[in-house]
Amino acid sequence: MKLTKKTHACVRLERDGRSLVIDPGTFSEEDAAVGAEAILVTHEHIDHFNEDRLRAGMEANPAAEIWTLRSVAEKISAAFPGRVHVVGHGDTFSAAGFDVQVHGELHAVIHPDIPRITNVGYLVDGSVFHPGDALTVPEQPVDTLMLPVMAPWNKISEVIEYVREVKPVRAYDIHDALLTDLARPIYDSQIGALGGAEHLRLTPGESADL
Repeated sequence: MKLTKKTHACVRLERDGRSLVIDPGTFSEEDAAVGAEAILVTHEHIDHFNEDRLRAGMEANPAAEIWTLRSVAEKISAAFPGRVHVVGHGDTFSAAGFDVQVHGELHAVIHPDIPRITNVGYLVDGSVFHPGDALTVPEQPVDTLMLPVMAPWNKISEVIEYVREVKPVRAYDIHDALLTDLARPIYDSQIGALGGAEHLRLTPGESADL
């Protein structure tokens, strides 16, 4: 499986000529979903869901389909009848040749005065987990964790504890558009030293074989 990092929370997974994209949001490249056969969206916040990005992917490939929670599906399903699927915690499905399990139900707490919205994470082929905006722990081992490293709703101690709880073989940074280059060495050092897993970072457009 080939992993390609896009800007912020978006990643592309490819195998055998087929591709799946997760969370092509406003911070991601305009063509982040173009060429994908399957698009997964974790929740409705703009840095994870951008209607124009989804439309570009769906229009570029008439066979492309979207899997997401109801709040996002309601915004896009009318434009693509039969191609947008609503999923929730515990669901399983096949997309672009990948087996996907859905984990989680709620977005992390940003502030007690801000109502929590629905958020789901996706475990792809029982190996790669993208949690969206939550620190959801899957009910089975994870080889590769997409790690939300910097967000308004987390702090580095929580990020480190999350890696320890999931116990992946490796953790790749996502949700990092707000993290400056000045701060990256601090995050790299502390997460790498304390998380208990190999901690890795890809620049947007960079790929790795898993």
